[in-house]
Amino acid sequence: MHIYDQLEYRIKGKMKRATLFPNMITAFGLACGLFVIFKMNMVEPGSGVFEVVQMSTFLLLVAALADFIDGALARALHGESEFGFVFDSLSDAICFGVAPSVLLLKTLSMTQGTFLSFFAATGAMVYSLCGVLRLVRFSVKAKEAKGNHEQQEAQKKHFTGLPIPAAAIAATSANLFFLTPLVYEWIPLTTSTQAIVLTILMIFLGYLMVCRLKFPSLKMLRFRIPSFHLAFLAVVSAVFVIYGILYFFSLILAFVAWVYIAISLILSLIRRIAGKKSKTLEEFEPDDEEH
Repeated sequence: MHIYDQLEYRIKGKMKRATLFPNMITAFGLACGLFVIFKMNMVEPGSGVFEVVQMSTFLLLVAALADFIDGALARALHGESEFGFVFDSLSDAICFGVAPSVLLLKTLSMTQGTFLSFFAATGAMVYSLCGVLRLVRFSVKAKEAKGNHEQQEAQKKHFTGLPIPAAAIAATSANLFFLTPLVYEWIPLTTSTQAIVLTILMIFLGYLMVCRLKFPSLKMLRFRIPSFHLAFLAVVSAVFVIYGILYFFSLILAFVAWVYIAISLILSLIRRIAGKKSKTLEEFEPDDEEH
């Protein structure tokens, strides 16, 4: 009996450690999102210069990476728990639902009480509300899929609605894009025009998060390339990516984020044109409306 108690104690200890590590990574990602919110709230409206927004964008990218790692680590260690699931969802709501809206409003120089300030605040609220609704729907779908292997595999390949980390990266990259000195030389937008464009983009991203269109997961990407060509392609790609990050970070980030959205919408559009009876891009058939 004494040996059995010791074994049970060790098993429980390992289970606690298995759930602790993913939760620590989630907490780290949450801290990145909170830092962005607190840092931007210490900046005067309209003073969100390029360097500050760029740093905030880096932190949100780190938070997105942490969001990916904590789930993968929890599955690898068999440390998935109800606490971790809820904690991760709340962390995503703050990092990717609230932080981009705060970032947008603090970088725009607007007089309170004007129509433009009301419009921008409305766009920010729409984005954040849709982000929370997206997370709630994801949580419900994940619980419904428990025990159903087919549904779980489908959820790994595609997302119903734009994932909130992708929406946050698209929103912050657009904000950073218009603040980039090089872009400002090409497209010298006024503050009012910039506020209108960014607000419309936030509302559009909010719609994409709650819509029933399918967005591909990175897990569905499979490349069949001979090993030598794959290695050569990886080296060349790495050089371009590193060079782009060092010198054209805002442009590369905006390009990648919005190309992902554009490709997903094009695939969904092709599926709609093909019709339900066609087998073309069948996996991109939008989910039916729930009643």
